[in-house]
Amino acid sequence: MLAVAGFLYAMEFVADKIPFVDSGWDVVSTVIRPTAGAVIGVLLAGDADSLAQAVNGAVGGGTALLSHLVKAGSRLAINSSPEPVTNIGASITEDVVVLALVWFAIEHPAAAAAVAGVLLAVGLVVLLLAARLIRRGWRRLRGKQVASPRAVA
Repeated sequence: MLAVAGFLYAMEFVADKIPFVDSGWDVVSTVIRPTAGAVIGVLLAGDADSLAQAVNGAVGGGTALLSHLVKAGSRLAINSSPEPVTNIGASITEDVVVLALVWFAIEHPAAAAAVAGVLLAVGLVVLLLAARLIRRGWRRLRGKQVASPRAVA
């Protein structure tokens, strides 16, 4: 199990540094990450009744899905930049934050959970604001394209 986890981490580490390869890797991970989160949530329930296991699985899978959507959405926005520096910088920053949060979770589990929750909420808000900005830009671009033939006529 550790060998498989190490191999997948190495794949993730390399794939995240290459623009558009990371988006392809995120497509594959859209199935894997929420499923793994749900399984971990059920395993953490231990010998709980089925309702507690279902809740833990839903929370684990939902949290994994939301964090994956933040990561994949931010990478799509970063990939729109023509140079690879932002993609590599974002990937290295992400790796450092994950390692720091894992260490913090080992030392202070409750505080790390709170930090992870805040980071997830901030990421979702930033992603929603970016989506609104992109949607507004598309509407303006479409409006200018429609207005152009009338201005010529």
